[in-house]
Amino acid sequence: MVTFCTLHCAQRFNLFESKPIDMKTVMLFGILNGVSIGLLNLSLGFNSIGFYQMTKLAIIPFTVLLETLFLKKQFSQKIKFSLFLLLVGVGIASVTDLQLNFVGTILSMLAIVTTCVGQILTNTIQKRLNVSSTQLLYQSAPFQAAILFVSGPLVDQFLTKKNVFAYKYSSIVLAFIILSCLISVAVNFSTFMVIGKTSPVTYQVLGHLKTCLVLAFGYTLLHDPFAVRNIIGILVAIFGMGLYSYFCSQENKKKQSVDLSLGPQVLLPLSSLS
Repeated sequence: MVTFCTLHCAQRFNLFESKPIDMKTVMLFGILNGVSIGLLNLSLGFNSIGFYQMTKLAIIPFTVLLETLFLKKQFSQKIKFSLFLLLVGVGIASVTDLQLNFVGTILSMLAIVTTCVGQILTNTIQKRLNVSSTQLLYQSAPFQAAILFVSGPLVDQFLTKKNVFAYKYSSIVLAFIILSCLISVAVNFSTFMVIGKTSPVTYQVLGHLKTCLVLAFGYTLLHDPFAVRNIIGILVAIFGMGLYSYFCSQENKKKQSVDLSLGPQVLLPLSSLS
């Protein structure tokens, strides 16, 4: 909700122009994103950290599968190989324990599906409806907040047997809540912008880069325990990211050169051909 309020103020100051979008599309999109966030958090709560990392790793191949089947998008063998290296590297570096349970597995599968579909729609809606990331986020944020506000306390009550509204919030706790809300504005904005300008797969690649950076900073700054396996995994993952960036850049240049070579087609009148 803080994201919507912030963007509403920005719109009032004419920092961007609000564009009406089909209400049904925006509502379903916002609810889907809210459900995705909730399922990812539940997946983390019901599973071990290692299995949760595996869940996040599964998002890329499932996104590739969905885009190939339903959007007819083609991924070259080079791109697939670079993504494979990336996933193997992140898996080696971050996945430790794998404790499976039925409820956690179901939640993880639902989280993967909703996250992939939500991110694909984030890109597709912006391009097909010709709206910016800011316009889409502004329109969908209230529905996303509503589904989380309604379902969040109920799920929390069911799992912890505690009422979130009965908690006595100190000034320090409130300060951190406000800080996290402000940070979430930047996170939501950057998420929609990156997915809209690039692709859901590229966004996930950046997310795994964040994982590698967190592990590296934890070792260098906080002196977290670090094994040879972690170092090898990070190096393999970064190498895969480099290959992915290079192959994507080469394919984009090739596509641009083809478009330029075709150029605008000039249709001559039939009389000039006789």
